[in-house]
Amino acid sequence: MMLWAVAKVDEGSKILGGFRYPILAAIIALVVSWALTPYVRKVAMSRGAMDDPTRDDRRIHKEPLPRWGGVAIFLGILIALSVVLPFAFPHTVVFPRYLFAMLAIAAVLMVFGALDDLYQYSAKIQLLVLLGAGIGVQFINGSLGAVQIKTLGVPLSSPPSYVTLGAWAIPLTAIYIFVITKTMDTIDGVDGLAAGIATISAMTLTIIAVYGGQPRVALVSAAIAGAAIGFLKHNYNPAKIIMGTGGAYVLGFMLACISIVGAFKTAAAFAIIIPVFVFGVPLVDAVQVMVRRKLSGVPITQADKRHVHHQLLGKGLSQRQTVAVLYAVAAILCGVILWVVLRHA
Repeated sequence: MMLWAVAKVDEGSKILGGFRYPILAAIIALVVSWALTPYVRKVAMSRGAMDDPTRDDRRIHKEPLPRWGGVAIFLGILIALSVVLPFAFPHTVVFPRYLFAMLAIAAVLMVFGALDDLYQYSAKIQLLVLLGAGIGVQFINGSLGAVQIKTLGVPLSSPPSYVTLGAWAIPLTAIYIFVITKTMDTIDGVDGLAAGIATISAMTLTIIAVYGGQPRVALVSAAIAGAAIGFLKHNYNPAKIIMGTGGAYVLGFMLACISIVGAFKTAAAFAIIIPVFVFGVPLVDAVQVMVRRKLSGVPITQADKRHVHHQLLGKGLSQRQTVAVLYAVAAILCGVILWVVLRHA
């Protein structure tokens, strides 16, 4: 009994210690994102990167808002990782190739998104860019990890069994990254919604990674969460700035990639269902929007007010109430998958 108690204490200390560097990364990312957002706001306004509420009827704010908040989010993540990773991993590669690829491609998506905020690229161009990002990130990897779904665990199989994707790994991984990235963009229709959902998802991936013995994944996920929270200070209703296409792409792409490196390997037996819960709100929103558009006979890429947040607003909820409801749903879904994964850890 005494040995069991000592073992539990040691295990608890190890878990608590596993959160040390992720918490530090989250705090640094939060401070950087929080501090830089006002400066980014000024630059966006001077460059004319403004979201015009009169462009179509799906926009709910009354006054033009500066875009480009994604710049502060990305810099928060990048600076936090640059500061903390050398201390967390002093005797190994600080930036493994897969992480370098993630950050480099996220930077490209941030720039592309910033240009999209100005020039409004077509859905086809956005599709090609996001699929290209999802394919490209798979070819820069090394011994410390790879952003590719090579196998899928059969849920609840005993003993654990797996399906090898083989040649399908590249296209399926690219599609997965595209879906998560794009849905993070489409959910960004109410002040603070996308940043808050990204925070909840990133925190969930952090916990899964810590308990699954993936310290680097935990650190990166925590940095994403911190950057999103720092930006949320300026983006919560009434918003002073929005993240724009670049911000949604950075958060969606980074979360999709790190979930592949972490959750798909840490909890292989639940790999298929983890994204459904972790990214449940944007995924369900995207599916129901596409179904409703298809039934109405309009193109699935046509922007409209069929999103969940528009429906809640239409029922009389305020922006803050709408966000609170969707935060709660996201938290419940993430809580369920955490319970399932940690129970079988």
